[in-house]
Amino acid sequence: MTQNYDAGNIQVLEGLEAVRMRPGMYIGTTSSRGLHHLLWEIVDNAIDEASNGFADAVTVTLHQDGSASVTDNGRGVPVDEHPTLHVSGVEVIYTKLHAGGKFNNENYAYSGGLHGVGASVVNALSRWMTVDSYRDWGHYRMRFTSEENPKTHKIEAGKPDGPLEKIGNTRRRGTVVRFLPDDRIFEDVHWNSQQVSRRLQELAYLNRGLMITFTDERVKEADKRTQTFCYEGGIVDYVCYLNVGRTPVNDDVIYFEGQRDTIICRAAIQYTVDYAENLFSYVNNIPTPEGGTHETGFRTAFTKAFNDYARKIGVLKDKDANLAGEDFREGLTCVLTTMVKNPQFEGQTKGRLGNSEVRPAVEAIVAEKLADWLDNLKNQEMAQHIVGKAVKAAQAREAARKARDTVRSSKALEAQPLVGKLAAARGHHPEDNELFIVEGDSAGGSAKQGRDSRFQAILPLRGKPLNAEKKSIDQVLSNEEFRSLITALGTSIGETFSLTNLKYHKVVILSDADQDGAHIRAILLTFFFRYMKELLVAGHVYIGMPPLYRVAKGSQVIYCYDDKELEKVTKKVGKGYTLQRYKGLGEMNPEQLWETTMDPGQRKLMQVSIDDAAQADRLVTILMGDKVEPRRDYISEYADFNRQDNFELPEGQVNPMRKALEKA
Repeated sequence: MTQNYDAGNIQVLEGLEAVRMRPGMYIGTTSSRGLHHLLWEIVDNAIDEASNGFADAVTVTLHQDGSASVTDNGRGVPVDEHPTLHVSGVEVIYTKLHAGGKFNNENYAYSGGLHGVGASVVNALSRWMTVDSYRDWGHYRMRFTSEENPKTHKIEAGKPDGPLEKIGNTRRRGTVVRFLPDDRIFEDVHWNSQQVSRRLQELAYLNRGLMITFTDERVKEADKRTQTFCYEGGIVDYVCYLNVGRTPVNDDVIYFEGQRDTIICRAAIQYTVDYAENLFSYVNNIPTPEGGTHETGFRTAFTKAFNDYARKIGVLKDKDANLAGEDFREGLTCVLTTMVKNPQFEGQTKGRLGNSEVRPAVEAIVAEKLADWLDNLKNQEMAQHIVGKAVKAAQAREAARKARDTVRSSKALEAQPLVGKLAAARGHHPEDNELFIVEGDSAGGSAKQGRDSRFQAILPLRGKPLNAEKKSIDQVLSNEEFRSLITALGTSIGETFSLTNLKYHKVVILSDADQDGAHIRAILLTFFFRYMKELLVAGHVYIGMPPLYRVAKGSQVIYCYDDKELEKVTKKVGKGYTLQRYKGLGEMNPEQLWETTMDPGQRKLMQVSIDDAAQADRLVTILMGDKVEPRRDYISEYADFNRQDNFELPEGQVNPMRKALEKA
């Protein structure tokens, strides 16, 4: 068939049409993550007002109708007529892509929202939006809607309902933006209250003294509806918050700030007795989980300052080599914030800073401020402790290197009993291959028989591995289960980790649906987070979701993955069915394990991701660390003790599993 292709085939998308046609280009995804990206775009605008000194209060509200609003007491959106477009500033900002006041340094010295598409993209992907601007002694309002044109049957995105309207006179100043995400665009339009709360708390830490109020009107209990975040200590308070659950070495947080040209750098540092390094960096309030030039400058100056100090006090002699940066950073928790006038982020996600001029500026600031701190007599005990800890870390690093070399050697591979139990995949394309980490020989045997050996590998674990949160890298590498896992994946760990050597692009944790299985999942995820974080960031780790029940009636067999699903199924099939409750994977025969948990066409997998590295680090520490009290407090606050898979329920509630067993 011949298809003509000429100028008439070229489609021109006007205004905000392109955003609705390809939303992923602007917000990454139409999943829950993309939904919350809309809110962050509007919040960032309010925070920019505050970080540039024009506002000191921001309010975020999740309304009962599904909309969200963001209020600040800044300057208000410009309401006068644009000199060339001849419409109000409000209409320009919320209907034109790449329009805004952040492309030069006159309106905002520092800004997180630099792409100029944020506000208009939110408008385009909402059913409606209202903007209230309080400035010049007036209250102005404009409303936008995305409705279907009855003639063309196309959605006209973010069209003004009318011109900017003056509501009245006022002394108030600031901006209120309220919008309803479009359920025709997003898979789910339900706001995650905890996710919103965590990000707002983080922003309050990063903006010292800023009052951020968060209200979720959907919460029934009035006393739990509103939260207020305000931290006069800023990132110093943030570091203390992140170290809850850890044992600090220094009670006083090391804090310094400085400026080189237009680049501002602030850092807060506290050491703990732990082994992991935790550095969280931000540029203009935007998290940079992939690092960048600001982190490079910090690490370089930090390592040099402490090596120079170690030589000054005689711990390192002339003949000794310098200690590695990772040695000095063992047990360090640091929040590093940098303000840059024209930041260049790699990609729309803004995960890594690329400005070359930032590295020498941050390096100079950190070198100067650390030198001053190290010269201060009152800091000598702490400084010497850091150097001593680094010397021990170097010794452990050398032991770990030898252990890694042992793991890599072919003779060691042959000697590894658990690696010998690895049933490798026959395929030679890592992007197609899957590794299932299973619990015990019984489940391992069923999985090996039930798998598709062309692309699926099985690694059984003997019991529970070590809790990596409480162990140093050399102790981790001396553990047989972890050595087997590292060898199977082929990536090494820690500083020598290499994602390019990954042999399986799907790493599936497949454990029993009980407390022991949950504990094993937690231990493995802790190991990945501490020593193979890139594996999680890149989305290679999954959790297998085995069914809890098997309902059979005649020739019909239905697997249920939770109690709610069981209740629906048993009602549907009626009486006379047989019910099997799986206590573990080992109870399934190979065919059942394949069709429920391993068959790509039918199985359920949960992909593990890291949306907030700082919060993830804090939770891993609380839940997997040594301190009992923070863990108990967290469980008391967040655990749901009335879950429907628990036999002991409050009076009047009947467990559906018990009901099903009685019926059967």
